Amino acid sequence: MEFNTGAALLDAVVLSIVAREGTYGYKITQDVRNIMNISESTLYPVLRRLQKDNCLDTYDVEFGGRNRRYYKITANGMIRLDEYRREWNAYRKKIDKVLFGTEADNNG
Repeated sequence: MEFNTGAALLDAVVLSIVAREGTYGYKITQDVRNIMNISESTLYPVLRRLQKDNCLDTYDVEFGGRNRRYYKITANGMIRLDEYRREWNAYRKKIDKVLFGTEADNNG
């Protein structure tokens, strides 16, 4: 069973991955797939929207005779990621309290 994931959580995950290192779309997809089920056709609109919202910048690098589009997080993207992290911590504490009867930081 997988929990339903909304757009905000997907945005937070993508921003977090890109914040660690500037990387290209396919690699982002693979990193996201390690934690949630997502297709490339779902991810690329998210990348475009985050770019339009000035959270991500792009640059191209030649690779194997073709250009590969890389993404890097912007200052606005870091601000949004910090907001998502604060919201996630508050949300997680509420869920932990319901599921485990505790507000413990670690449950596993």
